[in-house]
Amino acid sequence: QVHLVESGGGLVQFGGSLTLSCVAPGSGFHLTTMGWYRQAPGKERELVTSITNDGITDYLDSVKGRFTVFRDNAKNSVSLQMNSLKPEDTAVYYCHTKYYNGDYYEYESWGQGTQVTVSS
Repeated sequence: QVHLVESGGGLVQFGGSLTLSCVAPGSGFHLTTMGWYRQAPGKERELVTSITNDGITDYLDSVKGRFTVFRDNAKNSVSLQMNSLKPEDTAVYYCHTKYYNGDYYEYESWGQGTQVTVSS
């Protein structure tokens, strides 16, 4: 089973930058689509970005041009570079992955969440 460990959250001023990282330690699994979700107070969790195993990306319209997602398949990791941060980006950010563990069922796993707060 995949356990995702997140890091990189924090407090940043308007227009600042942060980079979030997420890694899946261990072996015996194959990560497929990975991504980042976020959940702001009073809102449902939303998909911010996703990246397939071969590098195809998708972004929420509101973060296009500001956020960039990367993955390193050798390290079983995914990162989110966030630039030009706005107060509306304030949320708990969750790493997510789909994966196979040797059978034919595609599982999913979530990181513990990391708080990103952008001051206005």
